[in-house]
Amino acid sequence: MTEFFTKDETSAWGGFVSTHGRLSKRLEENLRRTAGLSHAEYEVLLRLYRQDDGRLRIQELAAESVLTHSGTSRLVDRLEGAGLVERAGAEEDKRGSYAVLTVKGRDHFEEAARKHTDSVRELFLSHFSREELKMMGSFWERLEQI
Repeated sequence: MTEFFTKDETSAWGGFVSTHGRLSKRLEENLRRTAGLSHAEYEVLLRLYRQDDGRLRIQELAAESVLTHSGTSRLVDRLEGAGLVERAGAEEDKRGSYAVLTVKGRDHFEEAARKHTDSVRELFLSHFSREELKMMGSFWERLEQI
């Protein structure tokens, strides 16, 4: 049988893939149970929350997401239906639209974020020392360009 990765590469890459899968599943379950949100919905609310004016073009949300533009648009529709965001036309060019975080959306996100932070700390961060977390952060920085 052909060996594709070295033992160390298998340990590093396989460990990442396996852990990512398990963590993603658990975090998704926790978000749905505690906040009624999918991880993708949480990410959209997070991106909007981080904006001073609570708004981003849907095209920008799609570019920063694993979802397609139409998938992001449908996700925004669901959030709008729940009263967490509103759509606003792009006045500057009359094309496209913005997703705008509502007061209800901001409040819902803040509560969800507290619970999500607790879950991330419990399931992931608590397993590493402060120095290991700094080192791990530097690893991810190396990959920001890809």
